Amino acid sequence: MSHPADLIHLFNGIPFTTRSSVELLRSLDRFQAREDDLLLVSYPKSGTHWLAEIMKHLYLSKVALTSPMELGDISKLDELNNMIAKRIIPTHLSYDMLPRDFKEKKCKVIYIIRNPKDTAVSLYHYYRDNPNLPTIEAWSTYLHMFLHGEVVCGSWFDHVLSWEEHKNETGALFLHYESMKKDPFQSVRRICTYLGINLHENEIHEICKKTSFSEMKNSVEKENSDPNQTVCALTSSKKLVFRKGTVGEWKHYFTNKQNRLFDEMYNRKMHSSSLAKNLHYEN
Repeated sequence: MSHPADLIHLFNGIPFTTRSSVELLRSLDRFQAREDDLLLVSYPKSGTHWLAEIMKHLYLSKVALTSPMELGDISKLDELNNMIAKRIIPTHLSYDMLPRDFKEKKCKVIYIIRNPKDTAVSLYHYYRDNPNLPTIEAWSTYLHMFLHGEVVCGSWFDHVLSWEEHKNETGALFLHYESMKKDPFQSVRRICTYLGINLHENEIHEICKKTSFSEMKNSVEKENSDPNQTVCALTSSKKLVFRKGTVGEWKHYFTNKQNRLFDEMYNRKMHSSSLAKNLHYEN
């Protein structure tokens, strides 16, 4: 079994998988953005792959959907710079770590946010099933780590707040995972409006059908494609990307005490967040 130190390292105080090299992370700030770049931003296990699938159907073959900009070694910068097509770039980086050129060129950003309790459960299973992450057997141990930002990509609270603090500067479109599950049509239509894409209603309905969770999971289980082409920074196995995708699964994991402690921290950290007011813990 791999030692945790072989799988996780700290950069600027934030845990990263060793699949994101220190050299790459140090060099990100010199990355050259393009004005037509589109960033898909999220905390891990919040719906990035789902959002990326929607983008693929919106743009068809006219774009290059990359792996996360923080995934790989220093050669990643050349790989991204050599792409000719419009780039759609996923990332789990906080706003503070985002290369400044994206900010200066005011590139479009879509940020997807998910109920942190469901996010925590999903990431817990990811830790358990992913050989690129340390094994954490006990849920109680993991939940303590999640609440204190000791899991990969750091604190959920800090990540969300870092992007919300700069929402006026970025002009980002913020989407809620739960709202997308409840009404995918309206969510895809919001995305189209933000990106200036004109589609008929029947085309939007077709995209919603093709990007339903069950449809995407079935497609991944059948396909035999390049494992390096993934929008997930934590694994190259696409089968680990999809598990259940449900809303409210956290209720099967949290004890009453854990739920109370989580709510106390959530209310303390997110009391002034407008994004937090639109998050729903219930089914």
